[in-house]
Amino acid sequence: MTRRRKSGEQRMRAKRISEEARREQILGAGFAVACRAGIGGLTVRAVAAEARVSHALVLFHFGRKERLVHELLEWLIAGTAVLHISEDVARFPRALDRLHALLHQEMTRLAHQPEHTRLFLEYWALGARHAEIRKQISAELERYRGTFRTIMEELMRAEPAAFGGATADGLAAVAVSWIHGCAVQAMIDPRHFDTDGYLAAVRGMVGRLG
Repeated sequence: MTRRRKSGEQRMRAKRISEEARREQILGAGFAVACRAGIGGLTVRAVAAEARVSHALVLFHFGRKERLVHELLEWLIAGTAVLHISEDVARFPRALDRLHALLHQEMTRLAHQPEHTRLFLEYWALGARHAEIRKQISAELERYRGTFRTIMEELMRAEPAAFGGATADGLAAVAVSWIHGCAVQAMIDPRHFDTDGYLAAVRGMVGRLG
C-alpha cells in the first residue's frame, strides 16, 4: 500500500514538473512573439505556432489571451525587474563597495537584455490604460528600489556628512533611474554603449566617499 502511494505521488510530481516545463515553453514562445509583433500581436494562435503546440494546449494553461498577457508580464518581471543580490555583491562588508558592485551587476545584466527592456517599456505604456498592469509594475519597481534603499540607508549612516539634505529614498531613486537609463541606452544604441565607461562615471561621482 505504501509502495503504491509513493508511486502515485511520484507520478503526480512528474506531471506537475511536466506542466511547469510546458508553461515555461509557452511563455518563452509568448516572449518571442511579443518581441517580434508587440503585445498587440500576442495572440493564442501565434504563441501556439511559435511554441509548436496546439491552440487548445495554450488555452488549457492560460485560458484566454488576457491571462496570457498578464502571465507573460509576471514572467518578464521575474527576469527583468526583480533584483537578486548575487553572492559576489553580498560578500562586500562596506555599503559603498556593495553599491558599486550592485550597479555593475545590474547595468551589465540589463545591457545584455535589450528585448526585455523594450517589452517592459511597452507593458509600462499599456499600464496607462490597464490598472492591474500598472499596479503590478509599480509594486515590482518599488521592491527593486527598496533593495537600493537599504544600501543607501547604511551608506548614509557610515557617511552622514557626505550627502547634504539627500534622503535614502532619493538616492535609491537616482540609482535605479541611472540603471534603467543605461538599459534604455543599451537598447537604442548598443554599438556605442560602453558599460565600463558608464561604471567609471559612477565611480567618479561617488568615489570621494571612498
